Amino acid sequence: MDEQQQPPYEQVPPYQQPPQYQQPPQYAAQPQAAGEGLSDNAAAAIAYITIIPAIIFLVMEPYNRKPFVKFNCFQCLGLAVVGFVLGFFNIIPILGQIIFLIGMLALMVLWVICLINASQGKVFKVPVIGNFAAQQAGL
Repeated sequence: MDEQQQPPYEQVPPYQQPPQYQQPPQYAAQPQAAGEGLSDNAAAAIAYITIIPAIIFLVMEPYNRKPFVKFNCFQCLGLAVVGFVLGFFNIIPILGQIIFLIGMLALMVLWVICLINASQGKVFKVPVIGNFAAQQAGL
């Protein structure tokens, strides 16, 4: 019997280490340090969500010294008082309910404008309420 000759095995290349990954390049904008908390823009925008964050930011230490945050907190509280007063107009039949609906619609539009401007770092003064808030915040 003839033995079949098997072709010689090819040599396997030696094991090579995978290439080492390089660290990504450092970006110009560094994140805030862990102990600094929220930025002024974020704190001011969060103050408009309900009156609870507005009150908390007026009491908490790093935020109650920042005029921009204080201004937006006081303006949020002023808008909440206007909404509360508008609620009493809803008791009056027909005319009071029309005033209530128009007032609440205007209040919602002002609230959205204030929220967007606060998140962008801009000061938007609502008539009457904004002057009071600026006086209380020291702006």
